Amino acid sequence: MHGPASYGWLLVALCAATGAYCLLRMRSSVEEQRRAAGGEALMGFGMAAMAVPAAVFSPPSWAWTAYALVFGAAGLRSLWAARADRHHLHHLVGAAAMVYMAAVMAGAPAHGHGHGGSGVPLLTGTLLLYFTAYVLLTGIRLVPVAAVAGGGPGAGWGDRPELARACRLSMGIAMLAMLLTM
Repeated sequence: MHGPASYGWLLVALCAATGAYCLLRMRSSVEEQRRAAGGEALMGFGMAAMAVPAAVFSPPSWAWTAYALVFGAAGLRSLWAARADRHHLHHLVGAAAMVYMAAVMAGAPAHGHGHGGSGVPLLTGTLLLYFTAYVLLTGIRLVPVAAVAGGGPGAGWGDRPELARACRLSMGIAMLAMLLTM
């Protein structure tokens, strides 16, 4: 990822913490929550790995192809799962954004930004608009859940809707930050 190293490390920490929490959510007693948490954990750890500042570590050229293949497979799985739950369409968009960023980074020189012309490419702009809307809507939905205190005193970490929404909100913000640095 391009940009100041301190921002990159903050993104790494945010995404890794979010991925770790999603692993905890996989212990939920609700099967659909476990499945969604698994995809979100993959996204969190993948974003953390991709956000490592380029000045600190430049992955080998084959790593970007590996990212694209992993997130392409995750996108196909999300497309299949979207038949039953439309929330998986968001996972599909997130996986497609990761494939796109991996493709751009594969073609980027070590010091460049990946796009040769001036301005923001159409796909980057579209993804920025989508994730901005997603962050705003998720933030709005988070407010009433936090006021109600979600799962009650007996709820486990994997069954707290307000924490799951906060997790999704932080990954949406991180995705925006990553897209802005492209």
